[in-house]
Amino acid sequence: MAVNQVSVFLENKPGTLNQMTKVLANHGVNIRALSLADTNDFGIARMIVNDVFEATNVLKEENFVATFTPVLIYAISDEAGSLNKILEKFTAANVNVEYMYAFAGKKNAYMIFRVKDTANAEKLLSSQGLKSLTQEQIADV
Repeated sequence: MAVNQVSVFLENKPGTLNQMTKVLANHGVNIRALSLADTNDFGIARMIVNDVFEATNVLKEENFVATFTPVLIYAISDEAGSLNKILEKFTAANVNVEYMYAFAGKKNAYMIFRVKDTANAEKLLSSQGLKSLTQEQIADV
């Protein structure tokens, strides 16, 4: 099951990232994973949060450009070669990774993958023995 990632466009200047995290903190939104990519003029913060709809709504109320995007999250063992093993299954299923990032949980590492067609990719990856996390499971990892 795909998980919704929050993507926020940020002006690339001092304090903008802090303003965004302050809005989320003030509304009780917990950031579980974060990736930040930048260019000269703007950046994109990609986040897995405990409440996607609250995060998106409060950010928009504070004039941030925020959207959500479906991503797939898989648990991997925190040991050498684990990422390679899961990527071999992506290759076997002919699934291309557009981007990825990770976060550490209590027992495992968790890889977040953005692919073109999450529903089709999930079906193909399921045939390779992979089961993605759900939005509800994120809170417990």
